[in-house]
Amino acid sequence: MAKTTSLRCRVLEGKDLPAKDVSGSSDPYCVVKVDNEVVARTATVWKSLNPFWGEEITLLLPRGFHSLTIYVLDEDTIGQDDVIGKVSLSHQQISAEPRGIDSWLSLAPVNPDQEVQGEIHLELRVPEQGHPRVLRCHLIQARDLAPRDPSGTSDPFGRVSCCGHTLETAVVKRSRFPHWDEVLEFELPEGELGEAALSVEVWDWDIVGKNDFLGRVEFCLDTLCPGPTRGWFQLLPFPSTTKDRGGHLGALRLAVRLLEDTVLPSHHYQPLIQLLTEPILCPAQSPEGTALAVLEEVTSGESRQDVATKLVKIFLGQGLAVPLLDFLTTRELARTTDPNTLFRSNSLASKSMEHFMKVVGLPYLHGVLKPVVNRVFEEKKYVELDPGKMELSRGRRISFKGSLSEAQVRESSLELLKGYLGDIIDAIVGSVDECPLPMRVVFKQLRRRAEERFPSAQHEEVRYFSISGFLFLRFFAPAVLTPKLFGLREQHAEPCTGRTLLLLAKALQTIGNLGLQLGQGKEPWMAPLNSVLLPSVTRVRAFLDALVTVESPEVGEVPVPQGHPQPSATIKEGPLHTCPERGVTLLPRFAFKKRHFRLSSQALAYAKVPQGQELCSIPVEQIRAVEQVDKGTFQHPHVLQVVAQDDTGQLHTTYLQCKSSPELWQWLWALRQATSANRDMLPTCHPGTFRAGRWTCCLQPTRAAPGCSRTHGTVVLAEWSDLGDAAVAAQSLYGHLRAALAGGPEGSAVGGPPCPGQAAGRLGDRLQEVLRDLDIAHATFGHRDETPEPPPSPLLAPRPPVPSPARAGRGRDAAEGTRGQQPGTGCIL
Repeated sequence: MAKTTSLRCRVLEGKDLPAKDVSGSSDPYCVVKVDNEVVARTATVWKSLNPFWGEEITLLLPRGFHSLTIYVLDEDTIGQDDVIGKVSLSHQQISAEPRGIDSWLSLAPVNPDQEVQGEIHLELRVPEQGHPRVLRCHLIQARDLAPRDPSGTSDPFGRVSCCGHTLETAVVKRSRFPHWDEVLEFELPEGELGEAALSVEVWDWDIVGKNDFLGRVEFCLDTLCPGPTRGWFQLLPFPSTTKDRGGHLGALRLAVRLLEDTVLPSHHYQPLIQLLTEPILCPAQSPEGTALAVLEEVTSGESRQDVATKLVKIFLGQGLAVPLLDFLTTRELARTTDPNTLFRSNSLASKSMEHFMKVVGLPYLHGVLKPVVNRVFEEKKYVELDPGKMELSRGRRISFKGSLSEAQVRESSLELLKGYLGDIIDAIVGSVDECPLPMRVVFKQLRRRAEERFPSAQHEEVRYFSISGFLFLRFFAPAVLTPKLFGLREQHAEPCTGRTLLLLAKALQTIGNLGLQLGQGKEPWMAPLNSVLLPSVTRVRAFLDALVTVESPEVGEVPVPQGHPQPSATIKEGPLHTCPERGVTLLPRFAFKKRHFRLSSQALAYAKVPQGQELCSIPVEQIRAVEQVDKGTFQHPHVLQVVAQDDTGQLHTTYLQCKSSPELWQWLWALRQATSANRDMLPTCHPGTFRAGRWTCCLQPTRAAPGCSRTHGTVVLAEWSDLGDAAVAAQSLYGHLRAALAGGPEGSAVGGPPCPGQAAGRLGDRLQEVLRDLDIAHATFGHRDETPEPPPSPLLAPRPPVPSPARAGRGRDAAEGTRGQQPGTGCIL
């Protein structure tokens, strides 16, 4: 049994952000942090105070996380990025909304005294008796402190206060990982201690101006046990005194939902999976009353997306995804009376088809669209057909003779759009052989079902529209409109490029609608494109005919990718500058060499040029850590390190220098995703380098010294194409069925499920029995969890007593770098 915690976060859009640039605008992006770990970064939206990101991330969280914080920043080409504001949501706030949070939230100012991070290692001794009683506070070390100096480090010292007296440690220069090893003693008053407290604060010493606060932890003396109390304690901020700016910093629209579940051993879900697949494996029986039909009936609203995703994952794992889609689309066809509305709604069939096309067809989509999309981004041509939005001064990009007339801009825009569209159509109609076999089989079955449902001659177009409605309207056109969300680009388009993509997406929608001419409604200025679109419709019909000309294999024989890339598949590639560990002694100018890197599921390799011979290859299975390097370690700030272990057990570090912060995070998460299944990952590492006889991060003089910082990866970005564990998906579907039956939160969110009596009447005896068995299994395992845990092994250091949560940080295991705990480091903003 495993307890899983996942957080689905959609960073949708911002509004009324303050201008941070001299142009009167901003270039906003968002950074997502769980506790003190940066887990994701959105793309930058250029020159906008009302940006739209539309990015969704699913995080697999460790147990016991505290908060989710989204920072909004303004990207600057020169200098440090400006912080605009933040939205913070505690674990309690998120879990209090079973349906999730989906609203506009005002941005709060970012107060440096509140932006603390890191932990402090203390040992406290409070004698039970004696005269005088002397409290001994041993400040051993701290780690992952916030960088307060421009160099990316701090000059930390400890300040301890007790019973009206204050003592300080020495200052450790230029380190976020100070080792003090100092004992500060305080004489305690006679009698009861009452409300007496011990306060331990960490500060950054500055030679000019006031010192910067780095965090604090406070203990009530009367709660400390006699004898030593030793452990790692999380540093906390001062109580907030910042006044709400009342939305003066703008607002952020977020959709956040927390899913905490208990997943039973996989064999408990086999009866449920068997019931769900039964209509596929035994198609002779009536679909009504089957578990799959009931699930479709009780699922509606926002839960459809989650149910569709879990169904596709389970049936892909069973090799039954193609017949699943045939089952769902056939049922929707049976309910459709007007062919013009076919698959227009966000039904379970439509959502399942969308997810299936992404999982199976994303490489195909990239092969078809990426060349043209890249050209649109690189050329940055001004394209506009709407007279009301035309900026004639942009004509300078077209001609050096000054502003052009409206007719000239329109003519130039038409030529550009026709060129882009022609290339897209050529790529699509010529891609029959590249289209994955499972997609072609699904479309063939879909066409046959549509023809059977609407056999009359007047509905002849349904045979084409049933396919083009998915392929063009839900696959090609959305990918052209927002290439970032389909992995075609790593950044959002600038406004000028975004407008070109919008016009191209509108044209593709027209083709998907099979001849519905542009310019007949609210946009007459699009009509000139009909001369290109109408001939393209004829070519698309021929393409669709060829697409479904394929042999239909038997059930379960269609080869479907199983989520993870094949060994030869490229996860990410591009130019980076690299430096091996032995090269850091060189001058920075000569340490890094430009190489072309390629990451697959098997290895991280590089060559001098994209198609050149490999110079070095690091097997993915040998990678033990992937971490960001502290700012200031090298002259360039965007550096990450890959720590790998060779066959002899020796660790080797390779440093990768990226050109920007977005590129660094893209590589960081690609590498962490590729190594997510690796065992023996390092619990700690050094975020600096060993140079001039010491580590630049913690100043330790021994190269073999253990890492001073926790490694990350406890928070995992869930990859939508990863099939994952079937038990997790089955548990989710069980939750949807149980909630719909009981009228619980899930059912309430789907827009009015049937009442319990009605749902129970449709479930059938077998399905009700399966759900009861799962109820009993959950109750049994839940009862086991409530039994007291056995005492810890004497070989392990005990967890120190933790004072009141309101006044003290969370205690840590004394053992260094225990994985699975809340991370204690991250990019401080």
